[in-house]
Amino acid sequence: MAADEKVFLITGASSGIGAATARHAARAGFRLVLAARSVDRLRALADELGGEQRALAVRCDVTDFAEQEALVASALERFGRLDVAFANAGFGAARGFLQDTPEHWRAMVLTNVLGAAYTVRATLPALKQSTGHMLLTGSVAGRRAIPGSLYSSTKWAITGMAESLRQDVDGTGVRVTVIEPGMVDTPFFEKPGEGRLQADDIARAVMFAIEQPAHVDVNEILIRPTAQSG
Repeated sequence: MAADEKVFLITGASSGIGAATARHAARAGFRLVLAARSVDRLRALADELGGEQRALAVRCDVTDFAEQEALVASALERFGRLDVAFANAGFGAARGFLQDTPEHWRAMVLTNVLGAAYTVRATLPALKQSTGHMLLTGSVAGRRAIPGSLYSSTKWAITGMAESLRQDVDGTGVRVTVIEPGMVDTPFFEKPGEGRLQADDIARAVMFAIEQPAHVDVNEILIRPTAQSG
């Protein structure tokens, strides 16, 4: 690995925004550390992006801090550094506080909020060493209240977490960005829809943030499809 090559870690990398971002980052010359619970899809993506020399696939449940620590350890063992971390793992729930099950709610809150915080905690020492970049997947739903949406509450938490982290790392050179998509045509939704963003649209926004000069910290990118009114 060349000394000037950088390393990009992505959780929730097996599909959707995570997989699209991995492809864009690979084309930009990054080595990849791909994490998700879906090992077969992860390995297929890693093979597509150049195999073990270019992309490392690691099974990781983001709600387990030990697994996140092991993920970062694997990244450092393989590539020797970590420059960008993208806390992207997450999923949603039906609207309505009498919908879905308490068990589904618990899993969603743990994944979307605690999982993101664990990614921050596990990657931050390495990012401080590299003067790197931390990105988190928020949502338009984290900028406005949505009736009956506990998912929206988790994304409000991400909006606050990103700003709290930005203030915490002030003076270290680490940059922090929250990406806030509107409706995206990904496996997150059960039915594909017209007028939605594509995962590639979000991946390009991620790359825009990380490709800025070191003195530029793009803190928030709110991105909606033209057809979305709310």
